Amino acid sequence: MSAVRRVSVFGATGSIGENTVDLIARAPEAYNVVALTGGRNVARLAEQAKVLNADLAVTAFEECYADLAAHLEGSGIEVAAGQAAIADAADRPTDWAMSAIVGAAGLVPGLRTLRHGGILALANKESLVTAGPYLLAEAKRHGATILPVDSEHSAVFQALVGEDSAAVERVIITASGGAFRDWPLERLSEATLAEACSHPNWDMGQRITIDSASLFNKAMELIETKEFFGFTSDQIETVIHPESLIHALVGFRDGALMAHLGPHDMRHAIGYALHWPERGHVPVDRLDLAAIGSLNFRTADPERYPALTLARYVMETGGLSGAAFNAAKEAALDAFIGGKIGFLDMARLVETVLERLAGDNSLKCDKLTLDRVLDMDHVARKIAQTIVDGDRLRQSGAS
Repeated sequence: MSAVRRVSVFGATGSIGENTVDLIARAPEAYNVVALTGGRNVARLAEQAKVLNADLAVTAFEECYADLAAHLEGSGIEVAAGQAAIADAADRPTDWAMSAIVGAAGLVPGLRTLRHGGILALANKESLVTAGPYLLAEAKRHGATILPVDSEHSAVFQALVGEDSAAVERVIITASGGAFRDWPLERLSEATLAEACSHPNWDMGQRITIDSASLFNKAMELIETKEFFGFTSDQIETVIHPESLIHALVGFRDGALMAHLGPHDMRHAIGYALHWPERGHVPVDRLDLAAIGSLNFRTADPERYPALTLARYVMETGGLSGAAFNAAKEAALDAFIGGKIGFLDMARLVETVLERLAGDNSLKCDKLTLDRVLDMDHVARKIAQTIVDGDRLRQSGAS
């Protein structure tokens, strides 16, 4: 990779973004940083922009514009704010872009970057969950390449290099089990926000850590696996692996299992996408198998993790069910963080929203479009909010 590559990082101040910036900063001569985007942490965003000598820094919040501009005054770095500005930043040509904005807000910028025909390193789960067929079709139309950055999907991608996907029998996505993997089942209804925010293995943001505790993150990843690789629901499994060292396994028709192992460091998957199709040096710890000693696995109990059952429903239903699932999941997470519902109520809320939308055939869709996905996102959030505001969820369960 001798030529200087034009790169952008969407969601630069989150955990994935921070790790991406770290890798780029280690070889600044190799990259021309076109744009960095972030949220309310404008001081950190400005610091990153200066370190990488970015052309543009964008905060998602218009009210943060003045603060970001003050931090970057005299630097020569362009400043912008708002969701529209992030989408405009994605219109600037790049060879490689990291999509690490959390939530459905990451869909539009990711789609815009595909128009350049370069590489989209995809860490935004919601893009594939809500609009997988449309996203992949857009990539094909523009001659762009999508590389998965979730450690699990990067692992599957790497295990399939040189293999015939028709020979695949099964894909096993591993899960740490999150903060409550060893809790008695009857205690889960009492789980607090603070307890859900403590991950046993990974250092991540609040939302993804809670999603890990509920396994909603793994539910999203099962759906992503189906959409990105084209496997059926019956081929995709999940298993609890407390050490989180094996990120995924691919099983073939001859009985072989190809496992991908790596440390608890997202720079492993990010670095693979950044250097692809080569393998570049990535500054992560090397595993000492003798020191590790053993690896453990256990069944992912659907009673403990009802989000996994909801993922199966989405994979089998298709259409707009992924968009509805994600929107309801985000609304449920907001409600839990806001103290409006309990930990177990999140899955009940998502199930209730899906049932209501299925009841009037709203989830059916012959051909996904961006407008249809965004409309369903709005409708599902509204239904979820109505349920929460009416406090009907606790009274009626999942009915």
